Amino acid sequence: MRVVFTVQAEQDLEEIGDYIAADNPARAVSFVREIREHCVKIANSPLAYVARPELGDGIRTCAHGRYVIVFQPSSEEVLIVRILHGARDISVL
Repeated sequence: MRVVFTVQAEQDLEEIGDYIAADNPARAVSFVREIREHCVKIANSPLAYVARPELGDGIRTCAHGRYVIVFQPSSEEVLIVRILHGARDISVL
């Protein structure tokens, strides 16, 4: 199944990378790569993850360390909607 990132999710990844890079540039690159790889794993069985109807129709979430990957699966792809720090209020997407 194909993984597609929204513009906002791509921006989230860039911000996460920038934040980590302030202290450790090499870790920033590897961490963003790990998140992307996790998104590919999600696509293998997207319905196995927690449904979050309060966030929108078909929305599901998955934790990656302290971050929450917010996604919406369909029959052809997994749309990565946002990637947010778990301390943030994710109800306001």
